[in-house]
Amino acid sequence: MMLIPLLQRCIQLLSLPVYLLSYLGLWDPLCKKIFPYVMAKCSTIYNRKLFQQKKDLFSNLGEFAGPSRELRLLEIGTGSGANFQFYPPGCWVTCTDPNPNFERFLLKSISDRPHLHFERFLVASGEDLHPVADNSMDVVVCTLVLCSVRSIEQVLREVLRVLRLGGALYFLEHVAADHSSWGYFWQQIYNPTWRYLGDGCCLTRETWKDLEKAGFSELKLRHIHAPLSWSPTRPHIIGYAVK
Repeated sequence: MMLIPLLQRCIQLLSLPVYLLSYLGLWDPLCKKIFPYVMAKCSTIYNRKLFQQKKDLFSNLGEFAGPSRELRLLEIGTGSGANFQFYPPGCWVTCTDPNPNFERFLLKSISDRPHLHFERFLVASGEDLHPVADNSMDVVVCTLVLCSVRSIEQVLREVLRVLRLGGALYFLEHVAADHSSWGYFWQQIYNPTWRYLGDGCCLTRETWKDLEKAGFSELKLRHIHAPLSWSPTRPHIIGYAVK
């Protein structure tokens, strides 16, 4: 369909300053500094609109506590710490994010959540979690992260490595809409420019397929339409997968 490339070019033309900065090698370092401020604001709005969905998702975290009854949790792409309010008291949390500029927002969230124990913050991508030992985590959390990683397959391999047997991955991700829908039509149009503006975020990933073939022993996954004002990010998947 010729209409999609044409409309993509129109969006790119409107975003020409971003592409020029990218060509000059200035956009990526600028984006890395600005993105945490934007996400801190957006995360507050997102949590308000999906509060019940997140509350329900994380309601059974305690069931995956290890033999010591302490829950050891690794969050990939922690960002500003938007999920902390949903974690049970006494939970031991290890935070990771590839962008070190999130740390100041993360420290603020940590100070606001005295019911949690924070072990450390690692500047690391989801594809390479080598500082985290094998079979050392009861739970891994990944929300609004798999849309922007380089390789979902590699991230899920790392998740399975660090999870103990019987541990679980919790996820909440925006995904591609149904291919026959207008939503998918607009996702394709916005996607090339959105990846620049959203620090690599992709609107058209079918993340549920990667989860289905990753090798988890059990997968609880639902497709939902998030109550968000911008339609290209409304299609979501939510659930957890057990090693």
